[in-house]
Amino acid sequence: MQATPRMLHPARLIHALLLAFALTGLGACAGLPPGADFARRNSVALENPQQTRLGKHFADAAHAHGGNSAYRMVPLGLDGYFLRTQMIEAAERTIDLQYYIFRNDETGKLLCEALLRAADRGVRVRILVDDIDAGAGENRDIQILTAHPNIAVRVYNPLRYRGRSTARRYTEILFNLPRLDYRMHAKLMVVDNAVSLVGGRNVGDEYFQIDPEGQLGDYETFAGGPIVTGLSSVFDEFWRNLYAVPIRALGGGVPTQEDLGTYRQELRAHRQEKREDGSDYATRVQAGEPLRGMLSGRVPLVWAPATVVYDPPDKRAVVRGEKPGPLLRDTLAREFENAQSEVLLVSAYVVPGREGMRLLRQAKARGVGVRIVTNSMQANSEPTAHAGYLQYREAVLSNSDALYEVRDRPGSARGPGQGEAMNRYGTFGIHTKLIIFDRRRVLVSSMNFDERSLNLNAELGLLIDSPELAQQAIALFNGLAQPLNSYHVTRELRSGPEPSRLTWRTVENGVPVEYYEDPAKSMGHRLQVQLMALLPLAHEL
Repeated sequence: MQATPRMLHPARLIHALLLAFALTGLGACAGLPPGADFARRNSVALENPQQTRLGKHFADAAHAHGGNSAYRMVPLGLDGYFLRTQMIEAAERTIDLQYYIFRNDETGKLLCEALLRAADRGVRVRILVDDIDAGAGENRDIQILTAHPNIAVRVYNPLRYRGRSTARRYTEILFNLPRLDYRMHAKLMVVDNAVSLVGGRNVGDEYFQIDPEGQLGDYETFAGGPIVTGLSSVFDEFWRNLYAVPIRALGGGVPTQEDLGTYRQELRAHRQEKREDGSDYATRVQAGEPLRGMLSGRVPLVWAPATVVYDPPDKRAVVRGEKPGPLLRDTLAREFENAQSEVLLVSAYVVPGREGMRLLRQAKARGVGVRIVTNSMQANSEPTAHAGYLQYREAVLSNSDALYEVRDRPGSARGPGQGEAMNRYGTFGIHTKLIIFDRRRVLVSSMNFDERSLNLNAELGLLIDSPELAQQAIALFNGLAQPLNSYHVTRELRSGPEPSRLTWRTVENGVPVEYYEDPAKSMGHRLQVQLMALLPLAHEL
């Protein structure tokens, strides 16, 4: 979900209220999105990646590692930006991007300019974005890129209204909820069908941790080798689906070469401005790290077997049993049920619903220890999602061994990767979706532990079988869960008329501290979220 300032955003309140009304049955019949019948020419992933430099490098290395693929966890936001830019610059034949959110902000513009330069040298670029949170201005900027003959853009499950009015967009959602409720939440980048990034990180300043108004700690994995062809197959499946509509089919005019030239100048000026102001993220990318180190062997990669896990673009038909197909939630359930000793879960949003609670209860009954890290009220960028969490927190606490809520101002960079310069703003929260099973298998994906991810959103991830990679993920979990960075939530027994109460324990300025109500930005903020928790919205969150 999209990051916003930590107080309840009016658009989110409108969305929540509209969804509440929609539950009374105002939604229309589901159907195909506008533009689904637009003439299109489908394309496929690069068939012979070994003919590129990246493809040959990882094909040779995979052969030496028994056919496995290479992985490296990317927990730092800036590294996520660096890797994307460096992968674009290394591309020879193809670049595929699939994102829930693709912002036209500082880093988004830098990446668009890099994509244009790649297209200029003959690289084919395909961009697939979800439409639910894309403003008309950002859609227009991405659409301009399609004036380049080597760039194509499609939008998943678009709205008819293309203007800027939030009220009109959410009104359309209300009256078309059976269709528009289903979103593409996946995050994927593939270059030359040889290397990829997959996980929870969108494209935007807050995800790369350079925006003072929102710092989202996230997690994704770099992957190189045979596994990438499986990821490309998923991209192709989405790309050719009727829900992936060419952006030109949605109105707004066909961009001209003059439009592209003007936008190109704007992007070049933006890149030069970032160089001149000494922005760390704009200058360090030129050093070529971390990609150069991965290719040279200086930065170690983990070679391991893995499986691509995903929801199809028409997930709702599979959920309803109308057609066969994979569901990421089935993988989640199987891994929970097969766990022997421990499950560590990091999720920005915890709204487990009936199915999620079943997994927690069964794990507890079998003696499997479950520990969970999620956002505190003050750190959660989505007040509506936290309201849903409040409806389940007591049950989650009763069916897990430990529950931690991340602070908006971490006391240590270990875990959140939050530097002092940004930490002073007090706007940190996690956007991570990461689960470790039995200290061996790691599920890194776009899927939150909530009902929307389980039942509505199309999600994508990798299930990697590697104790070494699991140890790296465990280090992140422990870094987030330490008292300097999180509140340890417990139910404290006491005497008197109230036999127990929730307690939030943490360490501030080296001193242990206890709170007895949700740490929030303010009393008003706490009240807003608590009022939201009264709405019947959990299955939408």
